[in-house]
Amino acid sequence: MAFTLALPKINISGEEAIKEFVALLASKDSGHGFIIADQALEQLGLLEPLLKELDQNQLVFSCFTDTVPNPTVSVVNSAFEAFQASGADYIIGFGGGSAIDTAKAVKILTANPKPITLYTGVGHVKNPGVPLYAINTTAGTAAEVTSNAVITDEATKVKCVIIDSNIIPDASVNDPSIMLGLPADVTAATGMDALTHAIEAYVSVGAHTLTDHSALESVRVISKYLPHAVEDGSNFEAREMMALGQFLAGMAFNSAGLGMVHAMAHPAGAHKNLPHGVCNAILLPIVCEFNRPYRVEKFANLASALGCRTEGLSQEQASLEAVRAIRELSERVGIPKGFAEFGVTKQDVESWVESALADPCAGGNPVAMTADDVLNLYVESLGS
Repeated sequence: MAFTLALPKINISGEEAIKEFVALLASKDSGHGFIIADQALEQLGLLEPLLKELDQNQLVFSCFTDTVPNPTVSVVNSAFEAFQASGADYIIGFGGGSAIDTAKAVKILTANPKPITLYTGVGHVKNPGVPLYAINTTAGTAAEVTSNAVITDEATKVKCVIIDSNIIPDASVNDPSIMLGLPADVTAATGMDALTHAIEAYVSVGAHTLTDHSALESVRVISKYLPHAVEDGSNFEAREMMALGQFLAGMAFNSAGLGMVHAMAHPAGAHKNLPHGVCNAILLPIVCEFNRPYRVEKFANLASALGCRTEGLSQEQASLEAVRAIRELSERVGIPKGFAEFGVTKQDVESWVESALADPCAGGNPVAMTADDVLNLYVESLGS
């Protein structure tokens, strides 16, 4: 079977990346821009560097800052209406996965009919829509590099996973200087989200030589630098390396796919509005423990990337060390021990099983799970 590698046309990374991006926009006479962000970033002042550069280059823009975590159909509709009223020519998604996914959804609606839920699944976006640029502010989702968008349907309590190359941003920006002000809990959650992307891509049924190297390097970088970024948010080197690590993870999973960690995390986010990165982080070691016997060699390789000492160990022993290291990293950066800490009950997780098995990410798991398997893992994820 042929393998498809999908990436943005341009990526600008490093200090002053935003400045270079705006200069690129100015050189193209791009027209009126429409920025989609969220109020938290605006209140933290993280949006200011972009607005300042746009003003200095005399570029016209409008802003929509009403995005929310786990973006919903109604928020997408509101953002699209604001886009239409603005008369804008292109979109800038500024933020983490929630803002950029909202921007991707609005891009779809600029050239395709409503509702956004029509595009759930793989390859259903017929027309590409207006240009989209994505400025990432969290080292986690890699939304700036991927063909994925996740929108919550409030009516059905289902996260609609949209996967289509037509929504890959035309240019992506990773400027670590705007990540310095992120709180420790957000840094931890988004960092573990990125680690999940890398690990799931590496062991998925869609893994390939062209993605394995990116995935392993991502694991190496994230496991080394995430604790430093959490412990000292002003550590520029840690922020920069985390930005690069999550981008590598995005390069991997955008083509290799994901697995049951994400498939099981999506219902948790849709029903309880829990942070996506936290959901992934809780589930990651549990699902990895289940998957490990089916990818022993790859989990042994992950152990080395995670910084485990594997000299003299068999592949079986090394693979077990990988799962242990994931648990230890999660604990070190302060991830909650289970969903019960958020008031989730066994009755709740029983209602999530069907949605998890139907999620588009489920097919990438290295082994197919039964409903009983998923329920058992969910119960374990409640914690003590």
